[in-house]
Amino acid sequence: MGDGAGVHLPNSLLHEPADDGANAMPDPSTPLILPALGPLYQALAPWAEAALRAAVGLALVPHALRNTFGFFPKTGVRAHNLTELAAQLDHDGYRPGRLWAPAISLTQFIAGPLLALGLFTRAAAVPIVIFLIVTNVERWRVGRYFWNQLGLEYTLMWMIAAIYFLINGGGAISLDHLIGRAF
Repeated sequence: MGDGAGVHLPNSLLHEPADDGANAMPDPSTPLILPALGPLYQALAPWAEAALRAAVGLALVPHALRNTFGFFPKTGVRAHNLTELAAQLDHDGYRPGRLWAPAISLTQFIAGPLLALGLFTRAAAVPIVIFLIVTNVERWRVGRYFWNQLGLEYTLMWMIAAIYFLINGGGAISLDHLIGRAF
């Protein structure tokens, strides 16, 4: 379960394969309808986790490129550089914008790729989760739930995925695992 070295959990939470070998799923407490698929699921699970981690982290980068350097100018945002982002943040009540604009940009440019790579995963996830909590509060204020009304539907899923990596770390296919260290 993640890379929680030194953490001792009950056997029911360790997700060890069943003793009889008939169900090779990571969580044997729920038998599979088609037990033969267990080894496939077990083989693909770390890759699915790595793909999700990469998507969560890399999805931040286009936002940083847009808000910091003006990439993607016709995507409906008001800010196309840090000065405009700071002014937008001040206008929206997140003062001082001159502090928050670079903090947001650094979170997106540094923490996003670190999370995607699974390097210092938990440390990278902290500012991302904080950023997404604030984003969700703002999205709820503006559009409530539905994404097509500028609500929090999309950012809520993104935040939950980031929380997963904050708790579980980078997983088996990560640079944290490769270097043998994790927070």
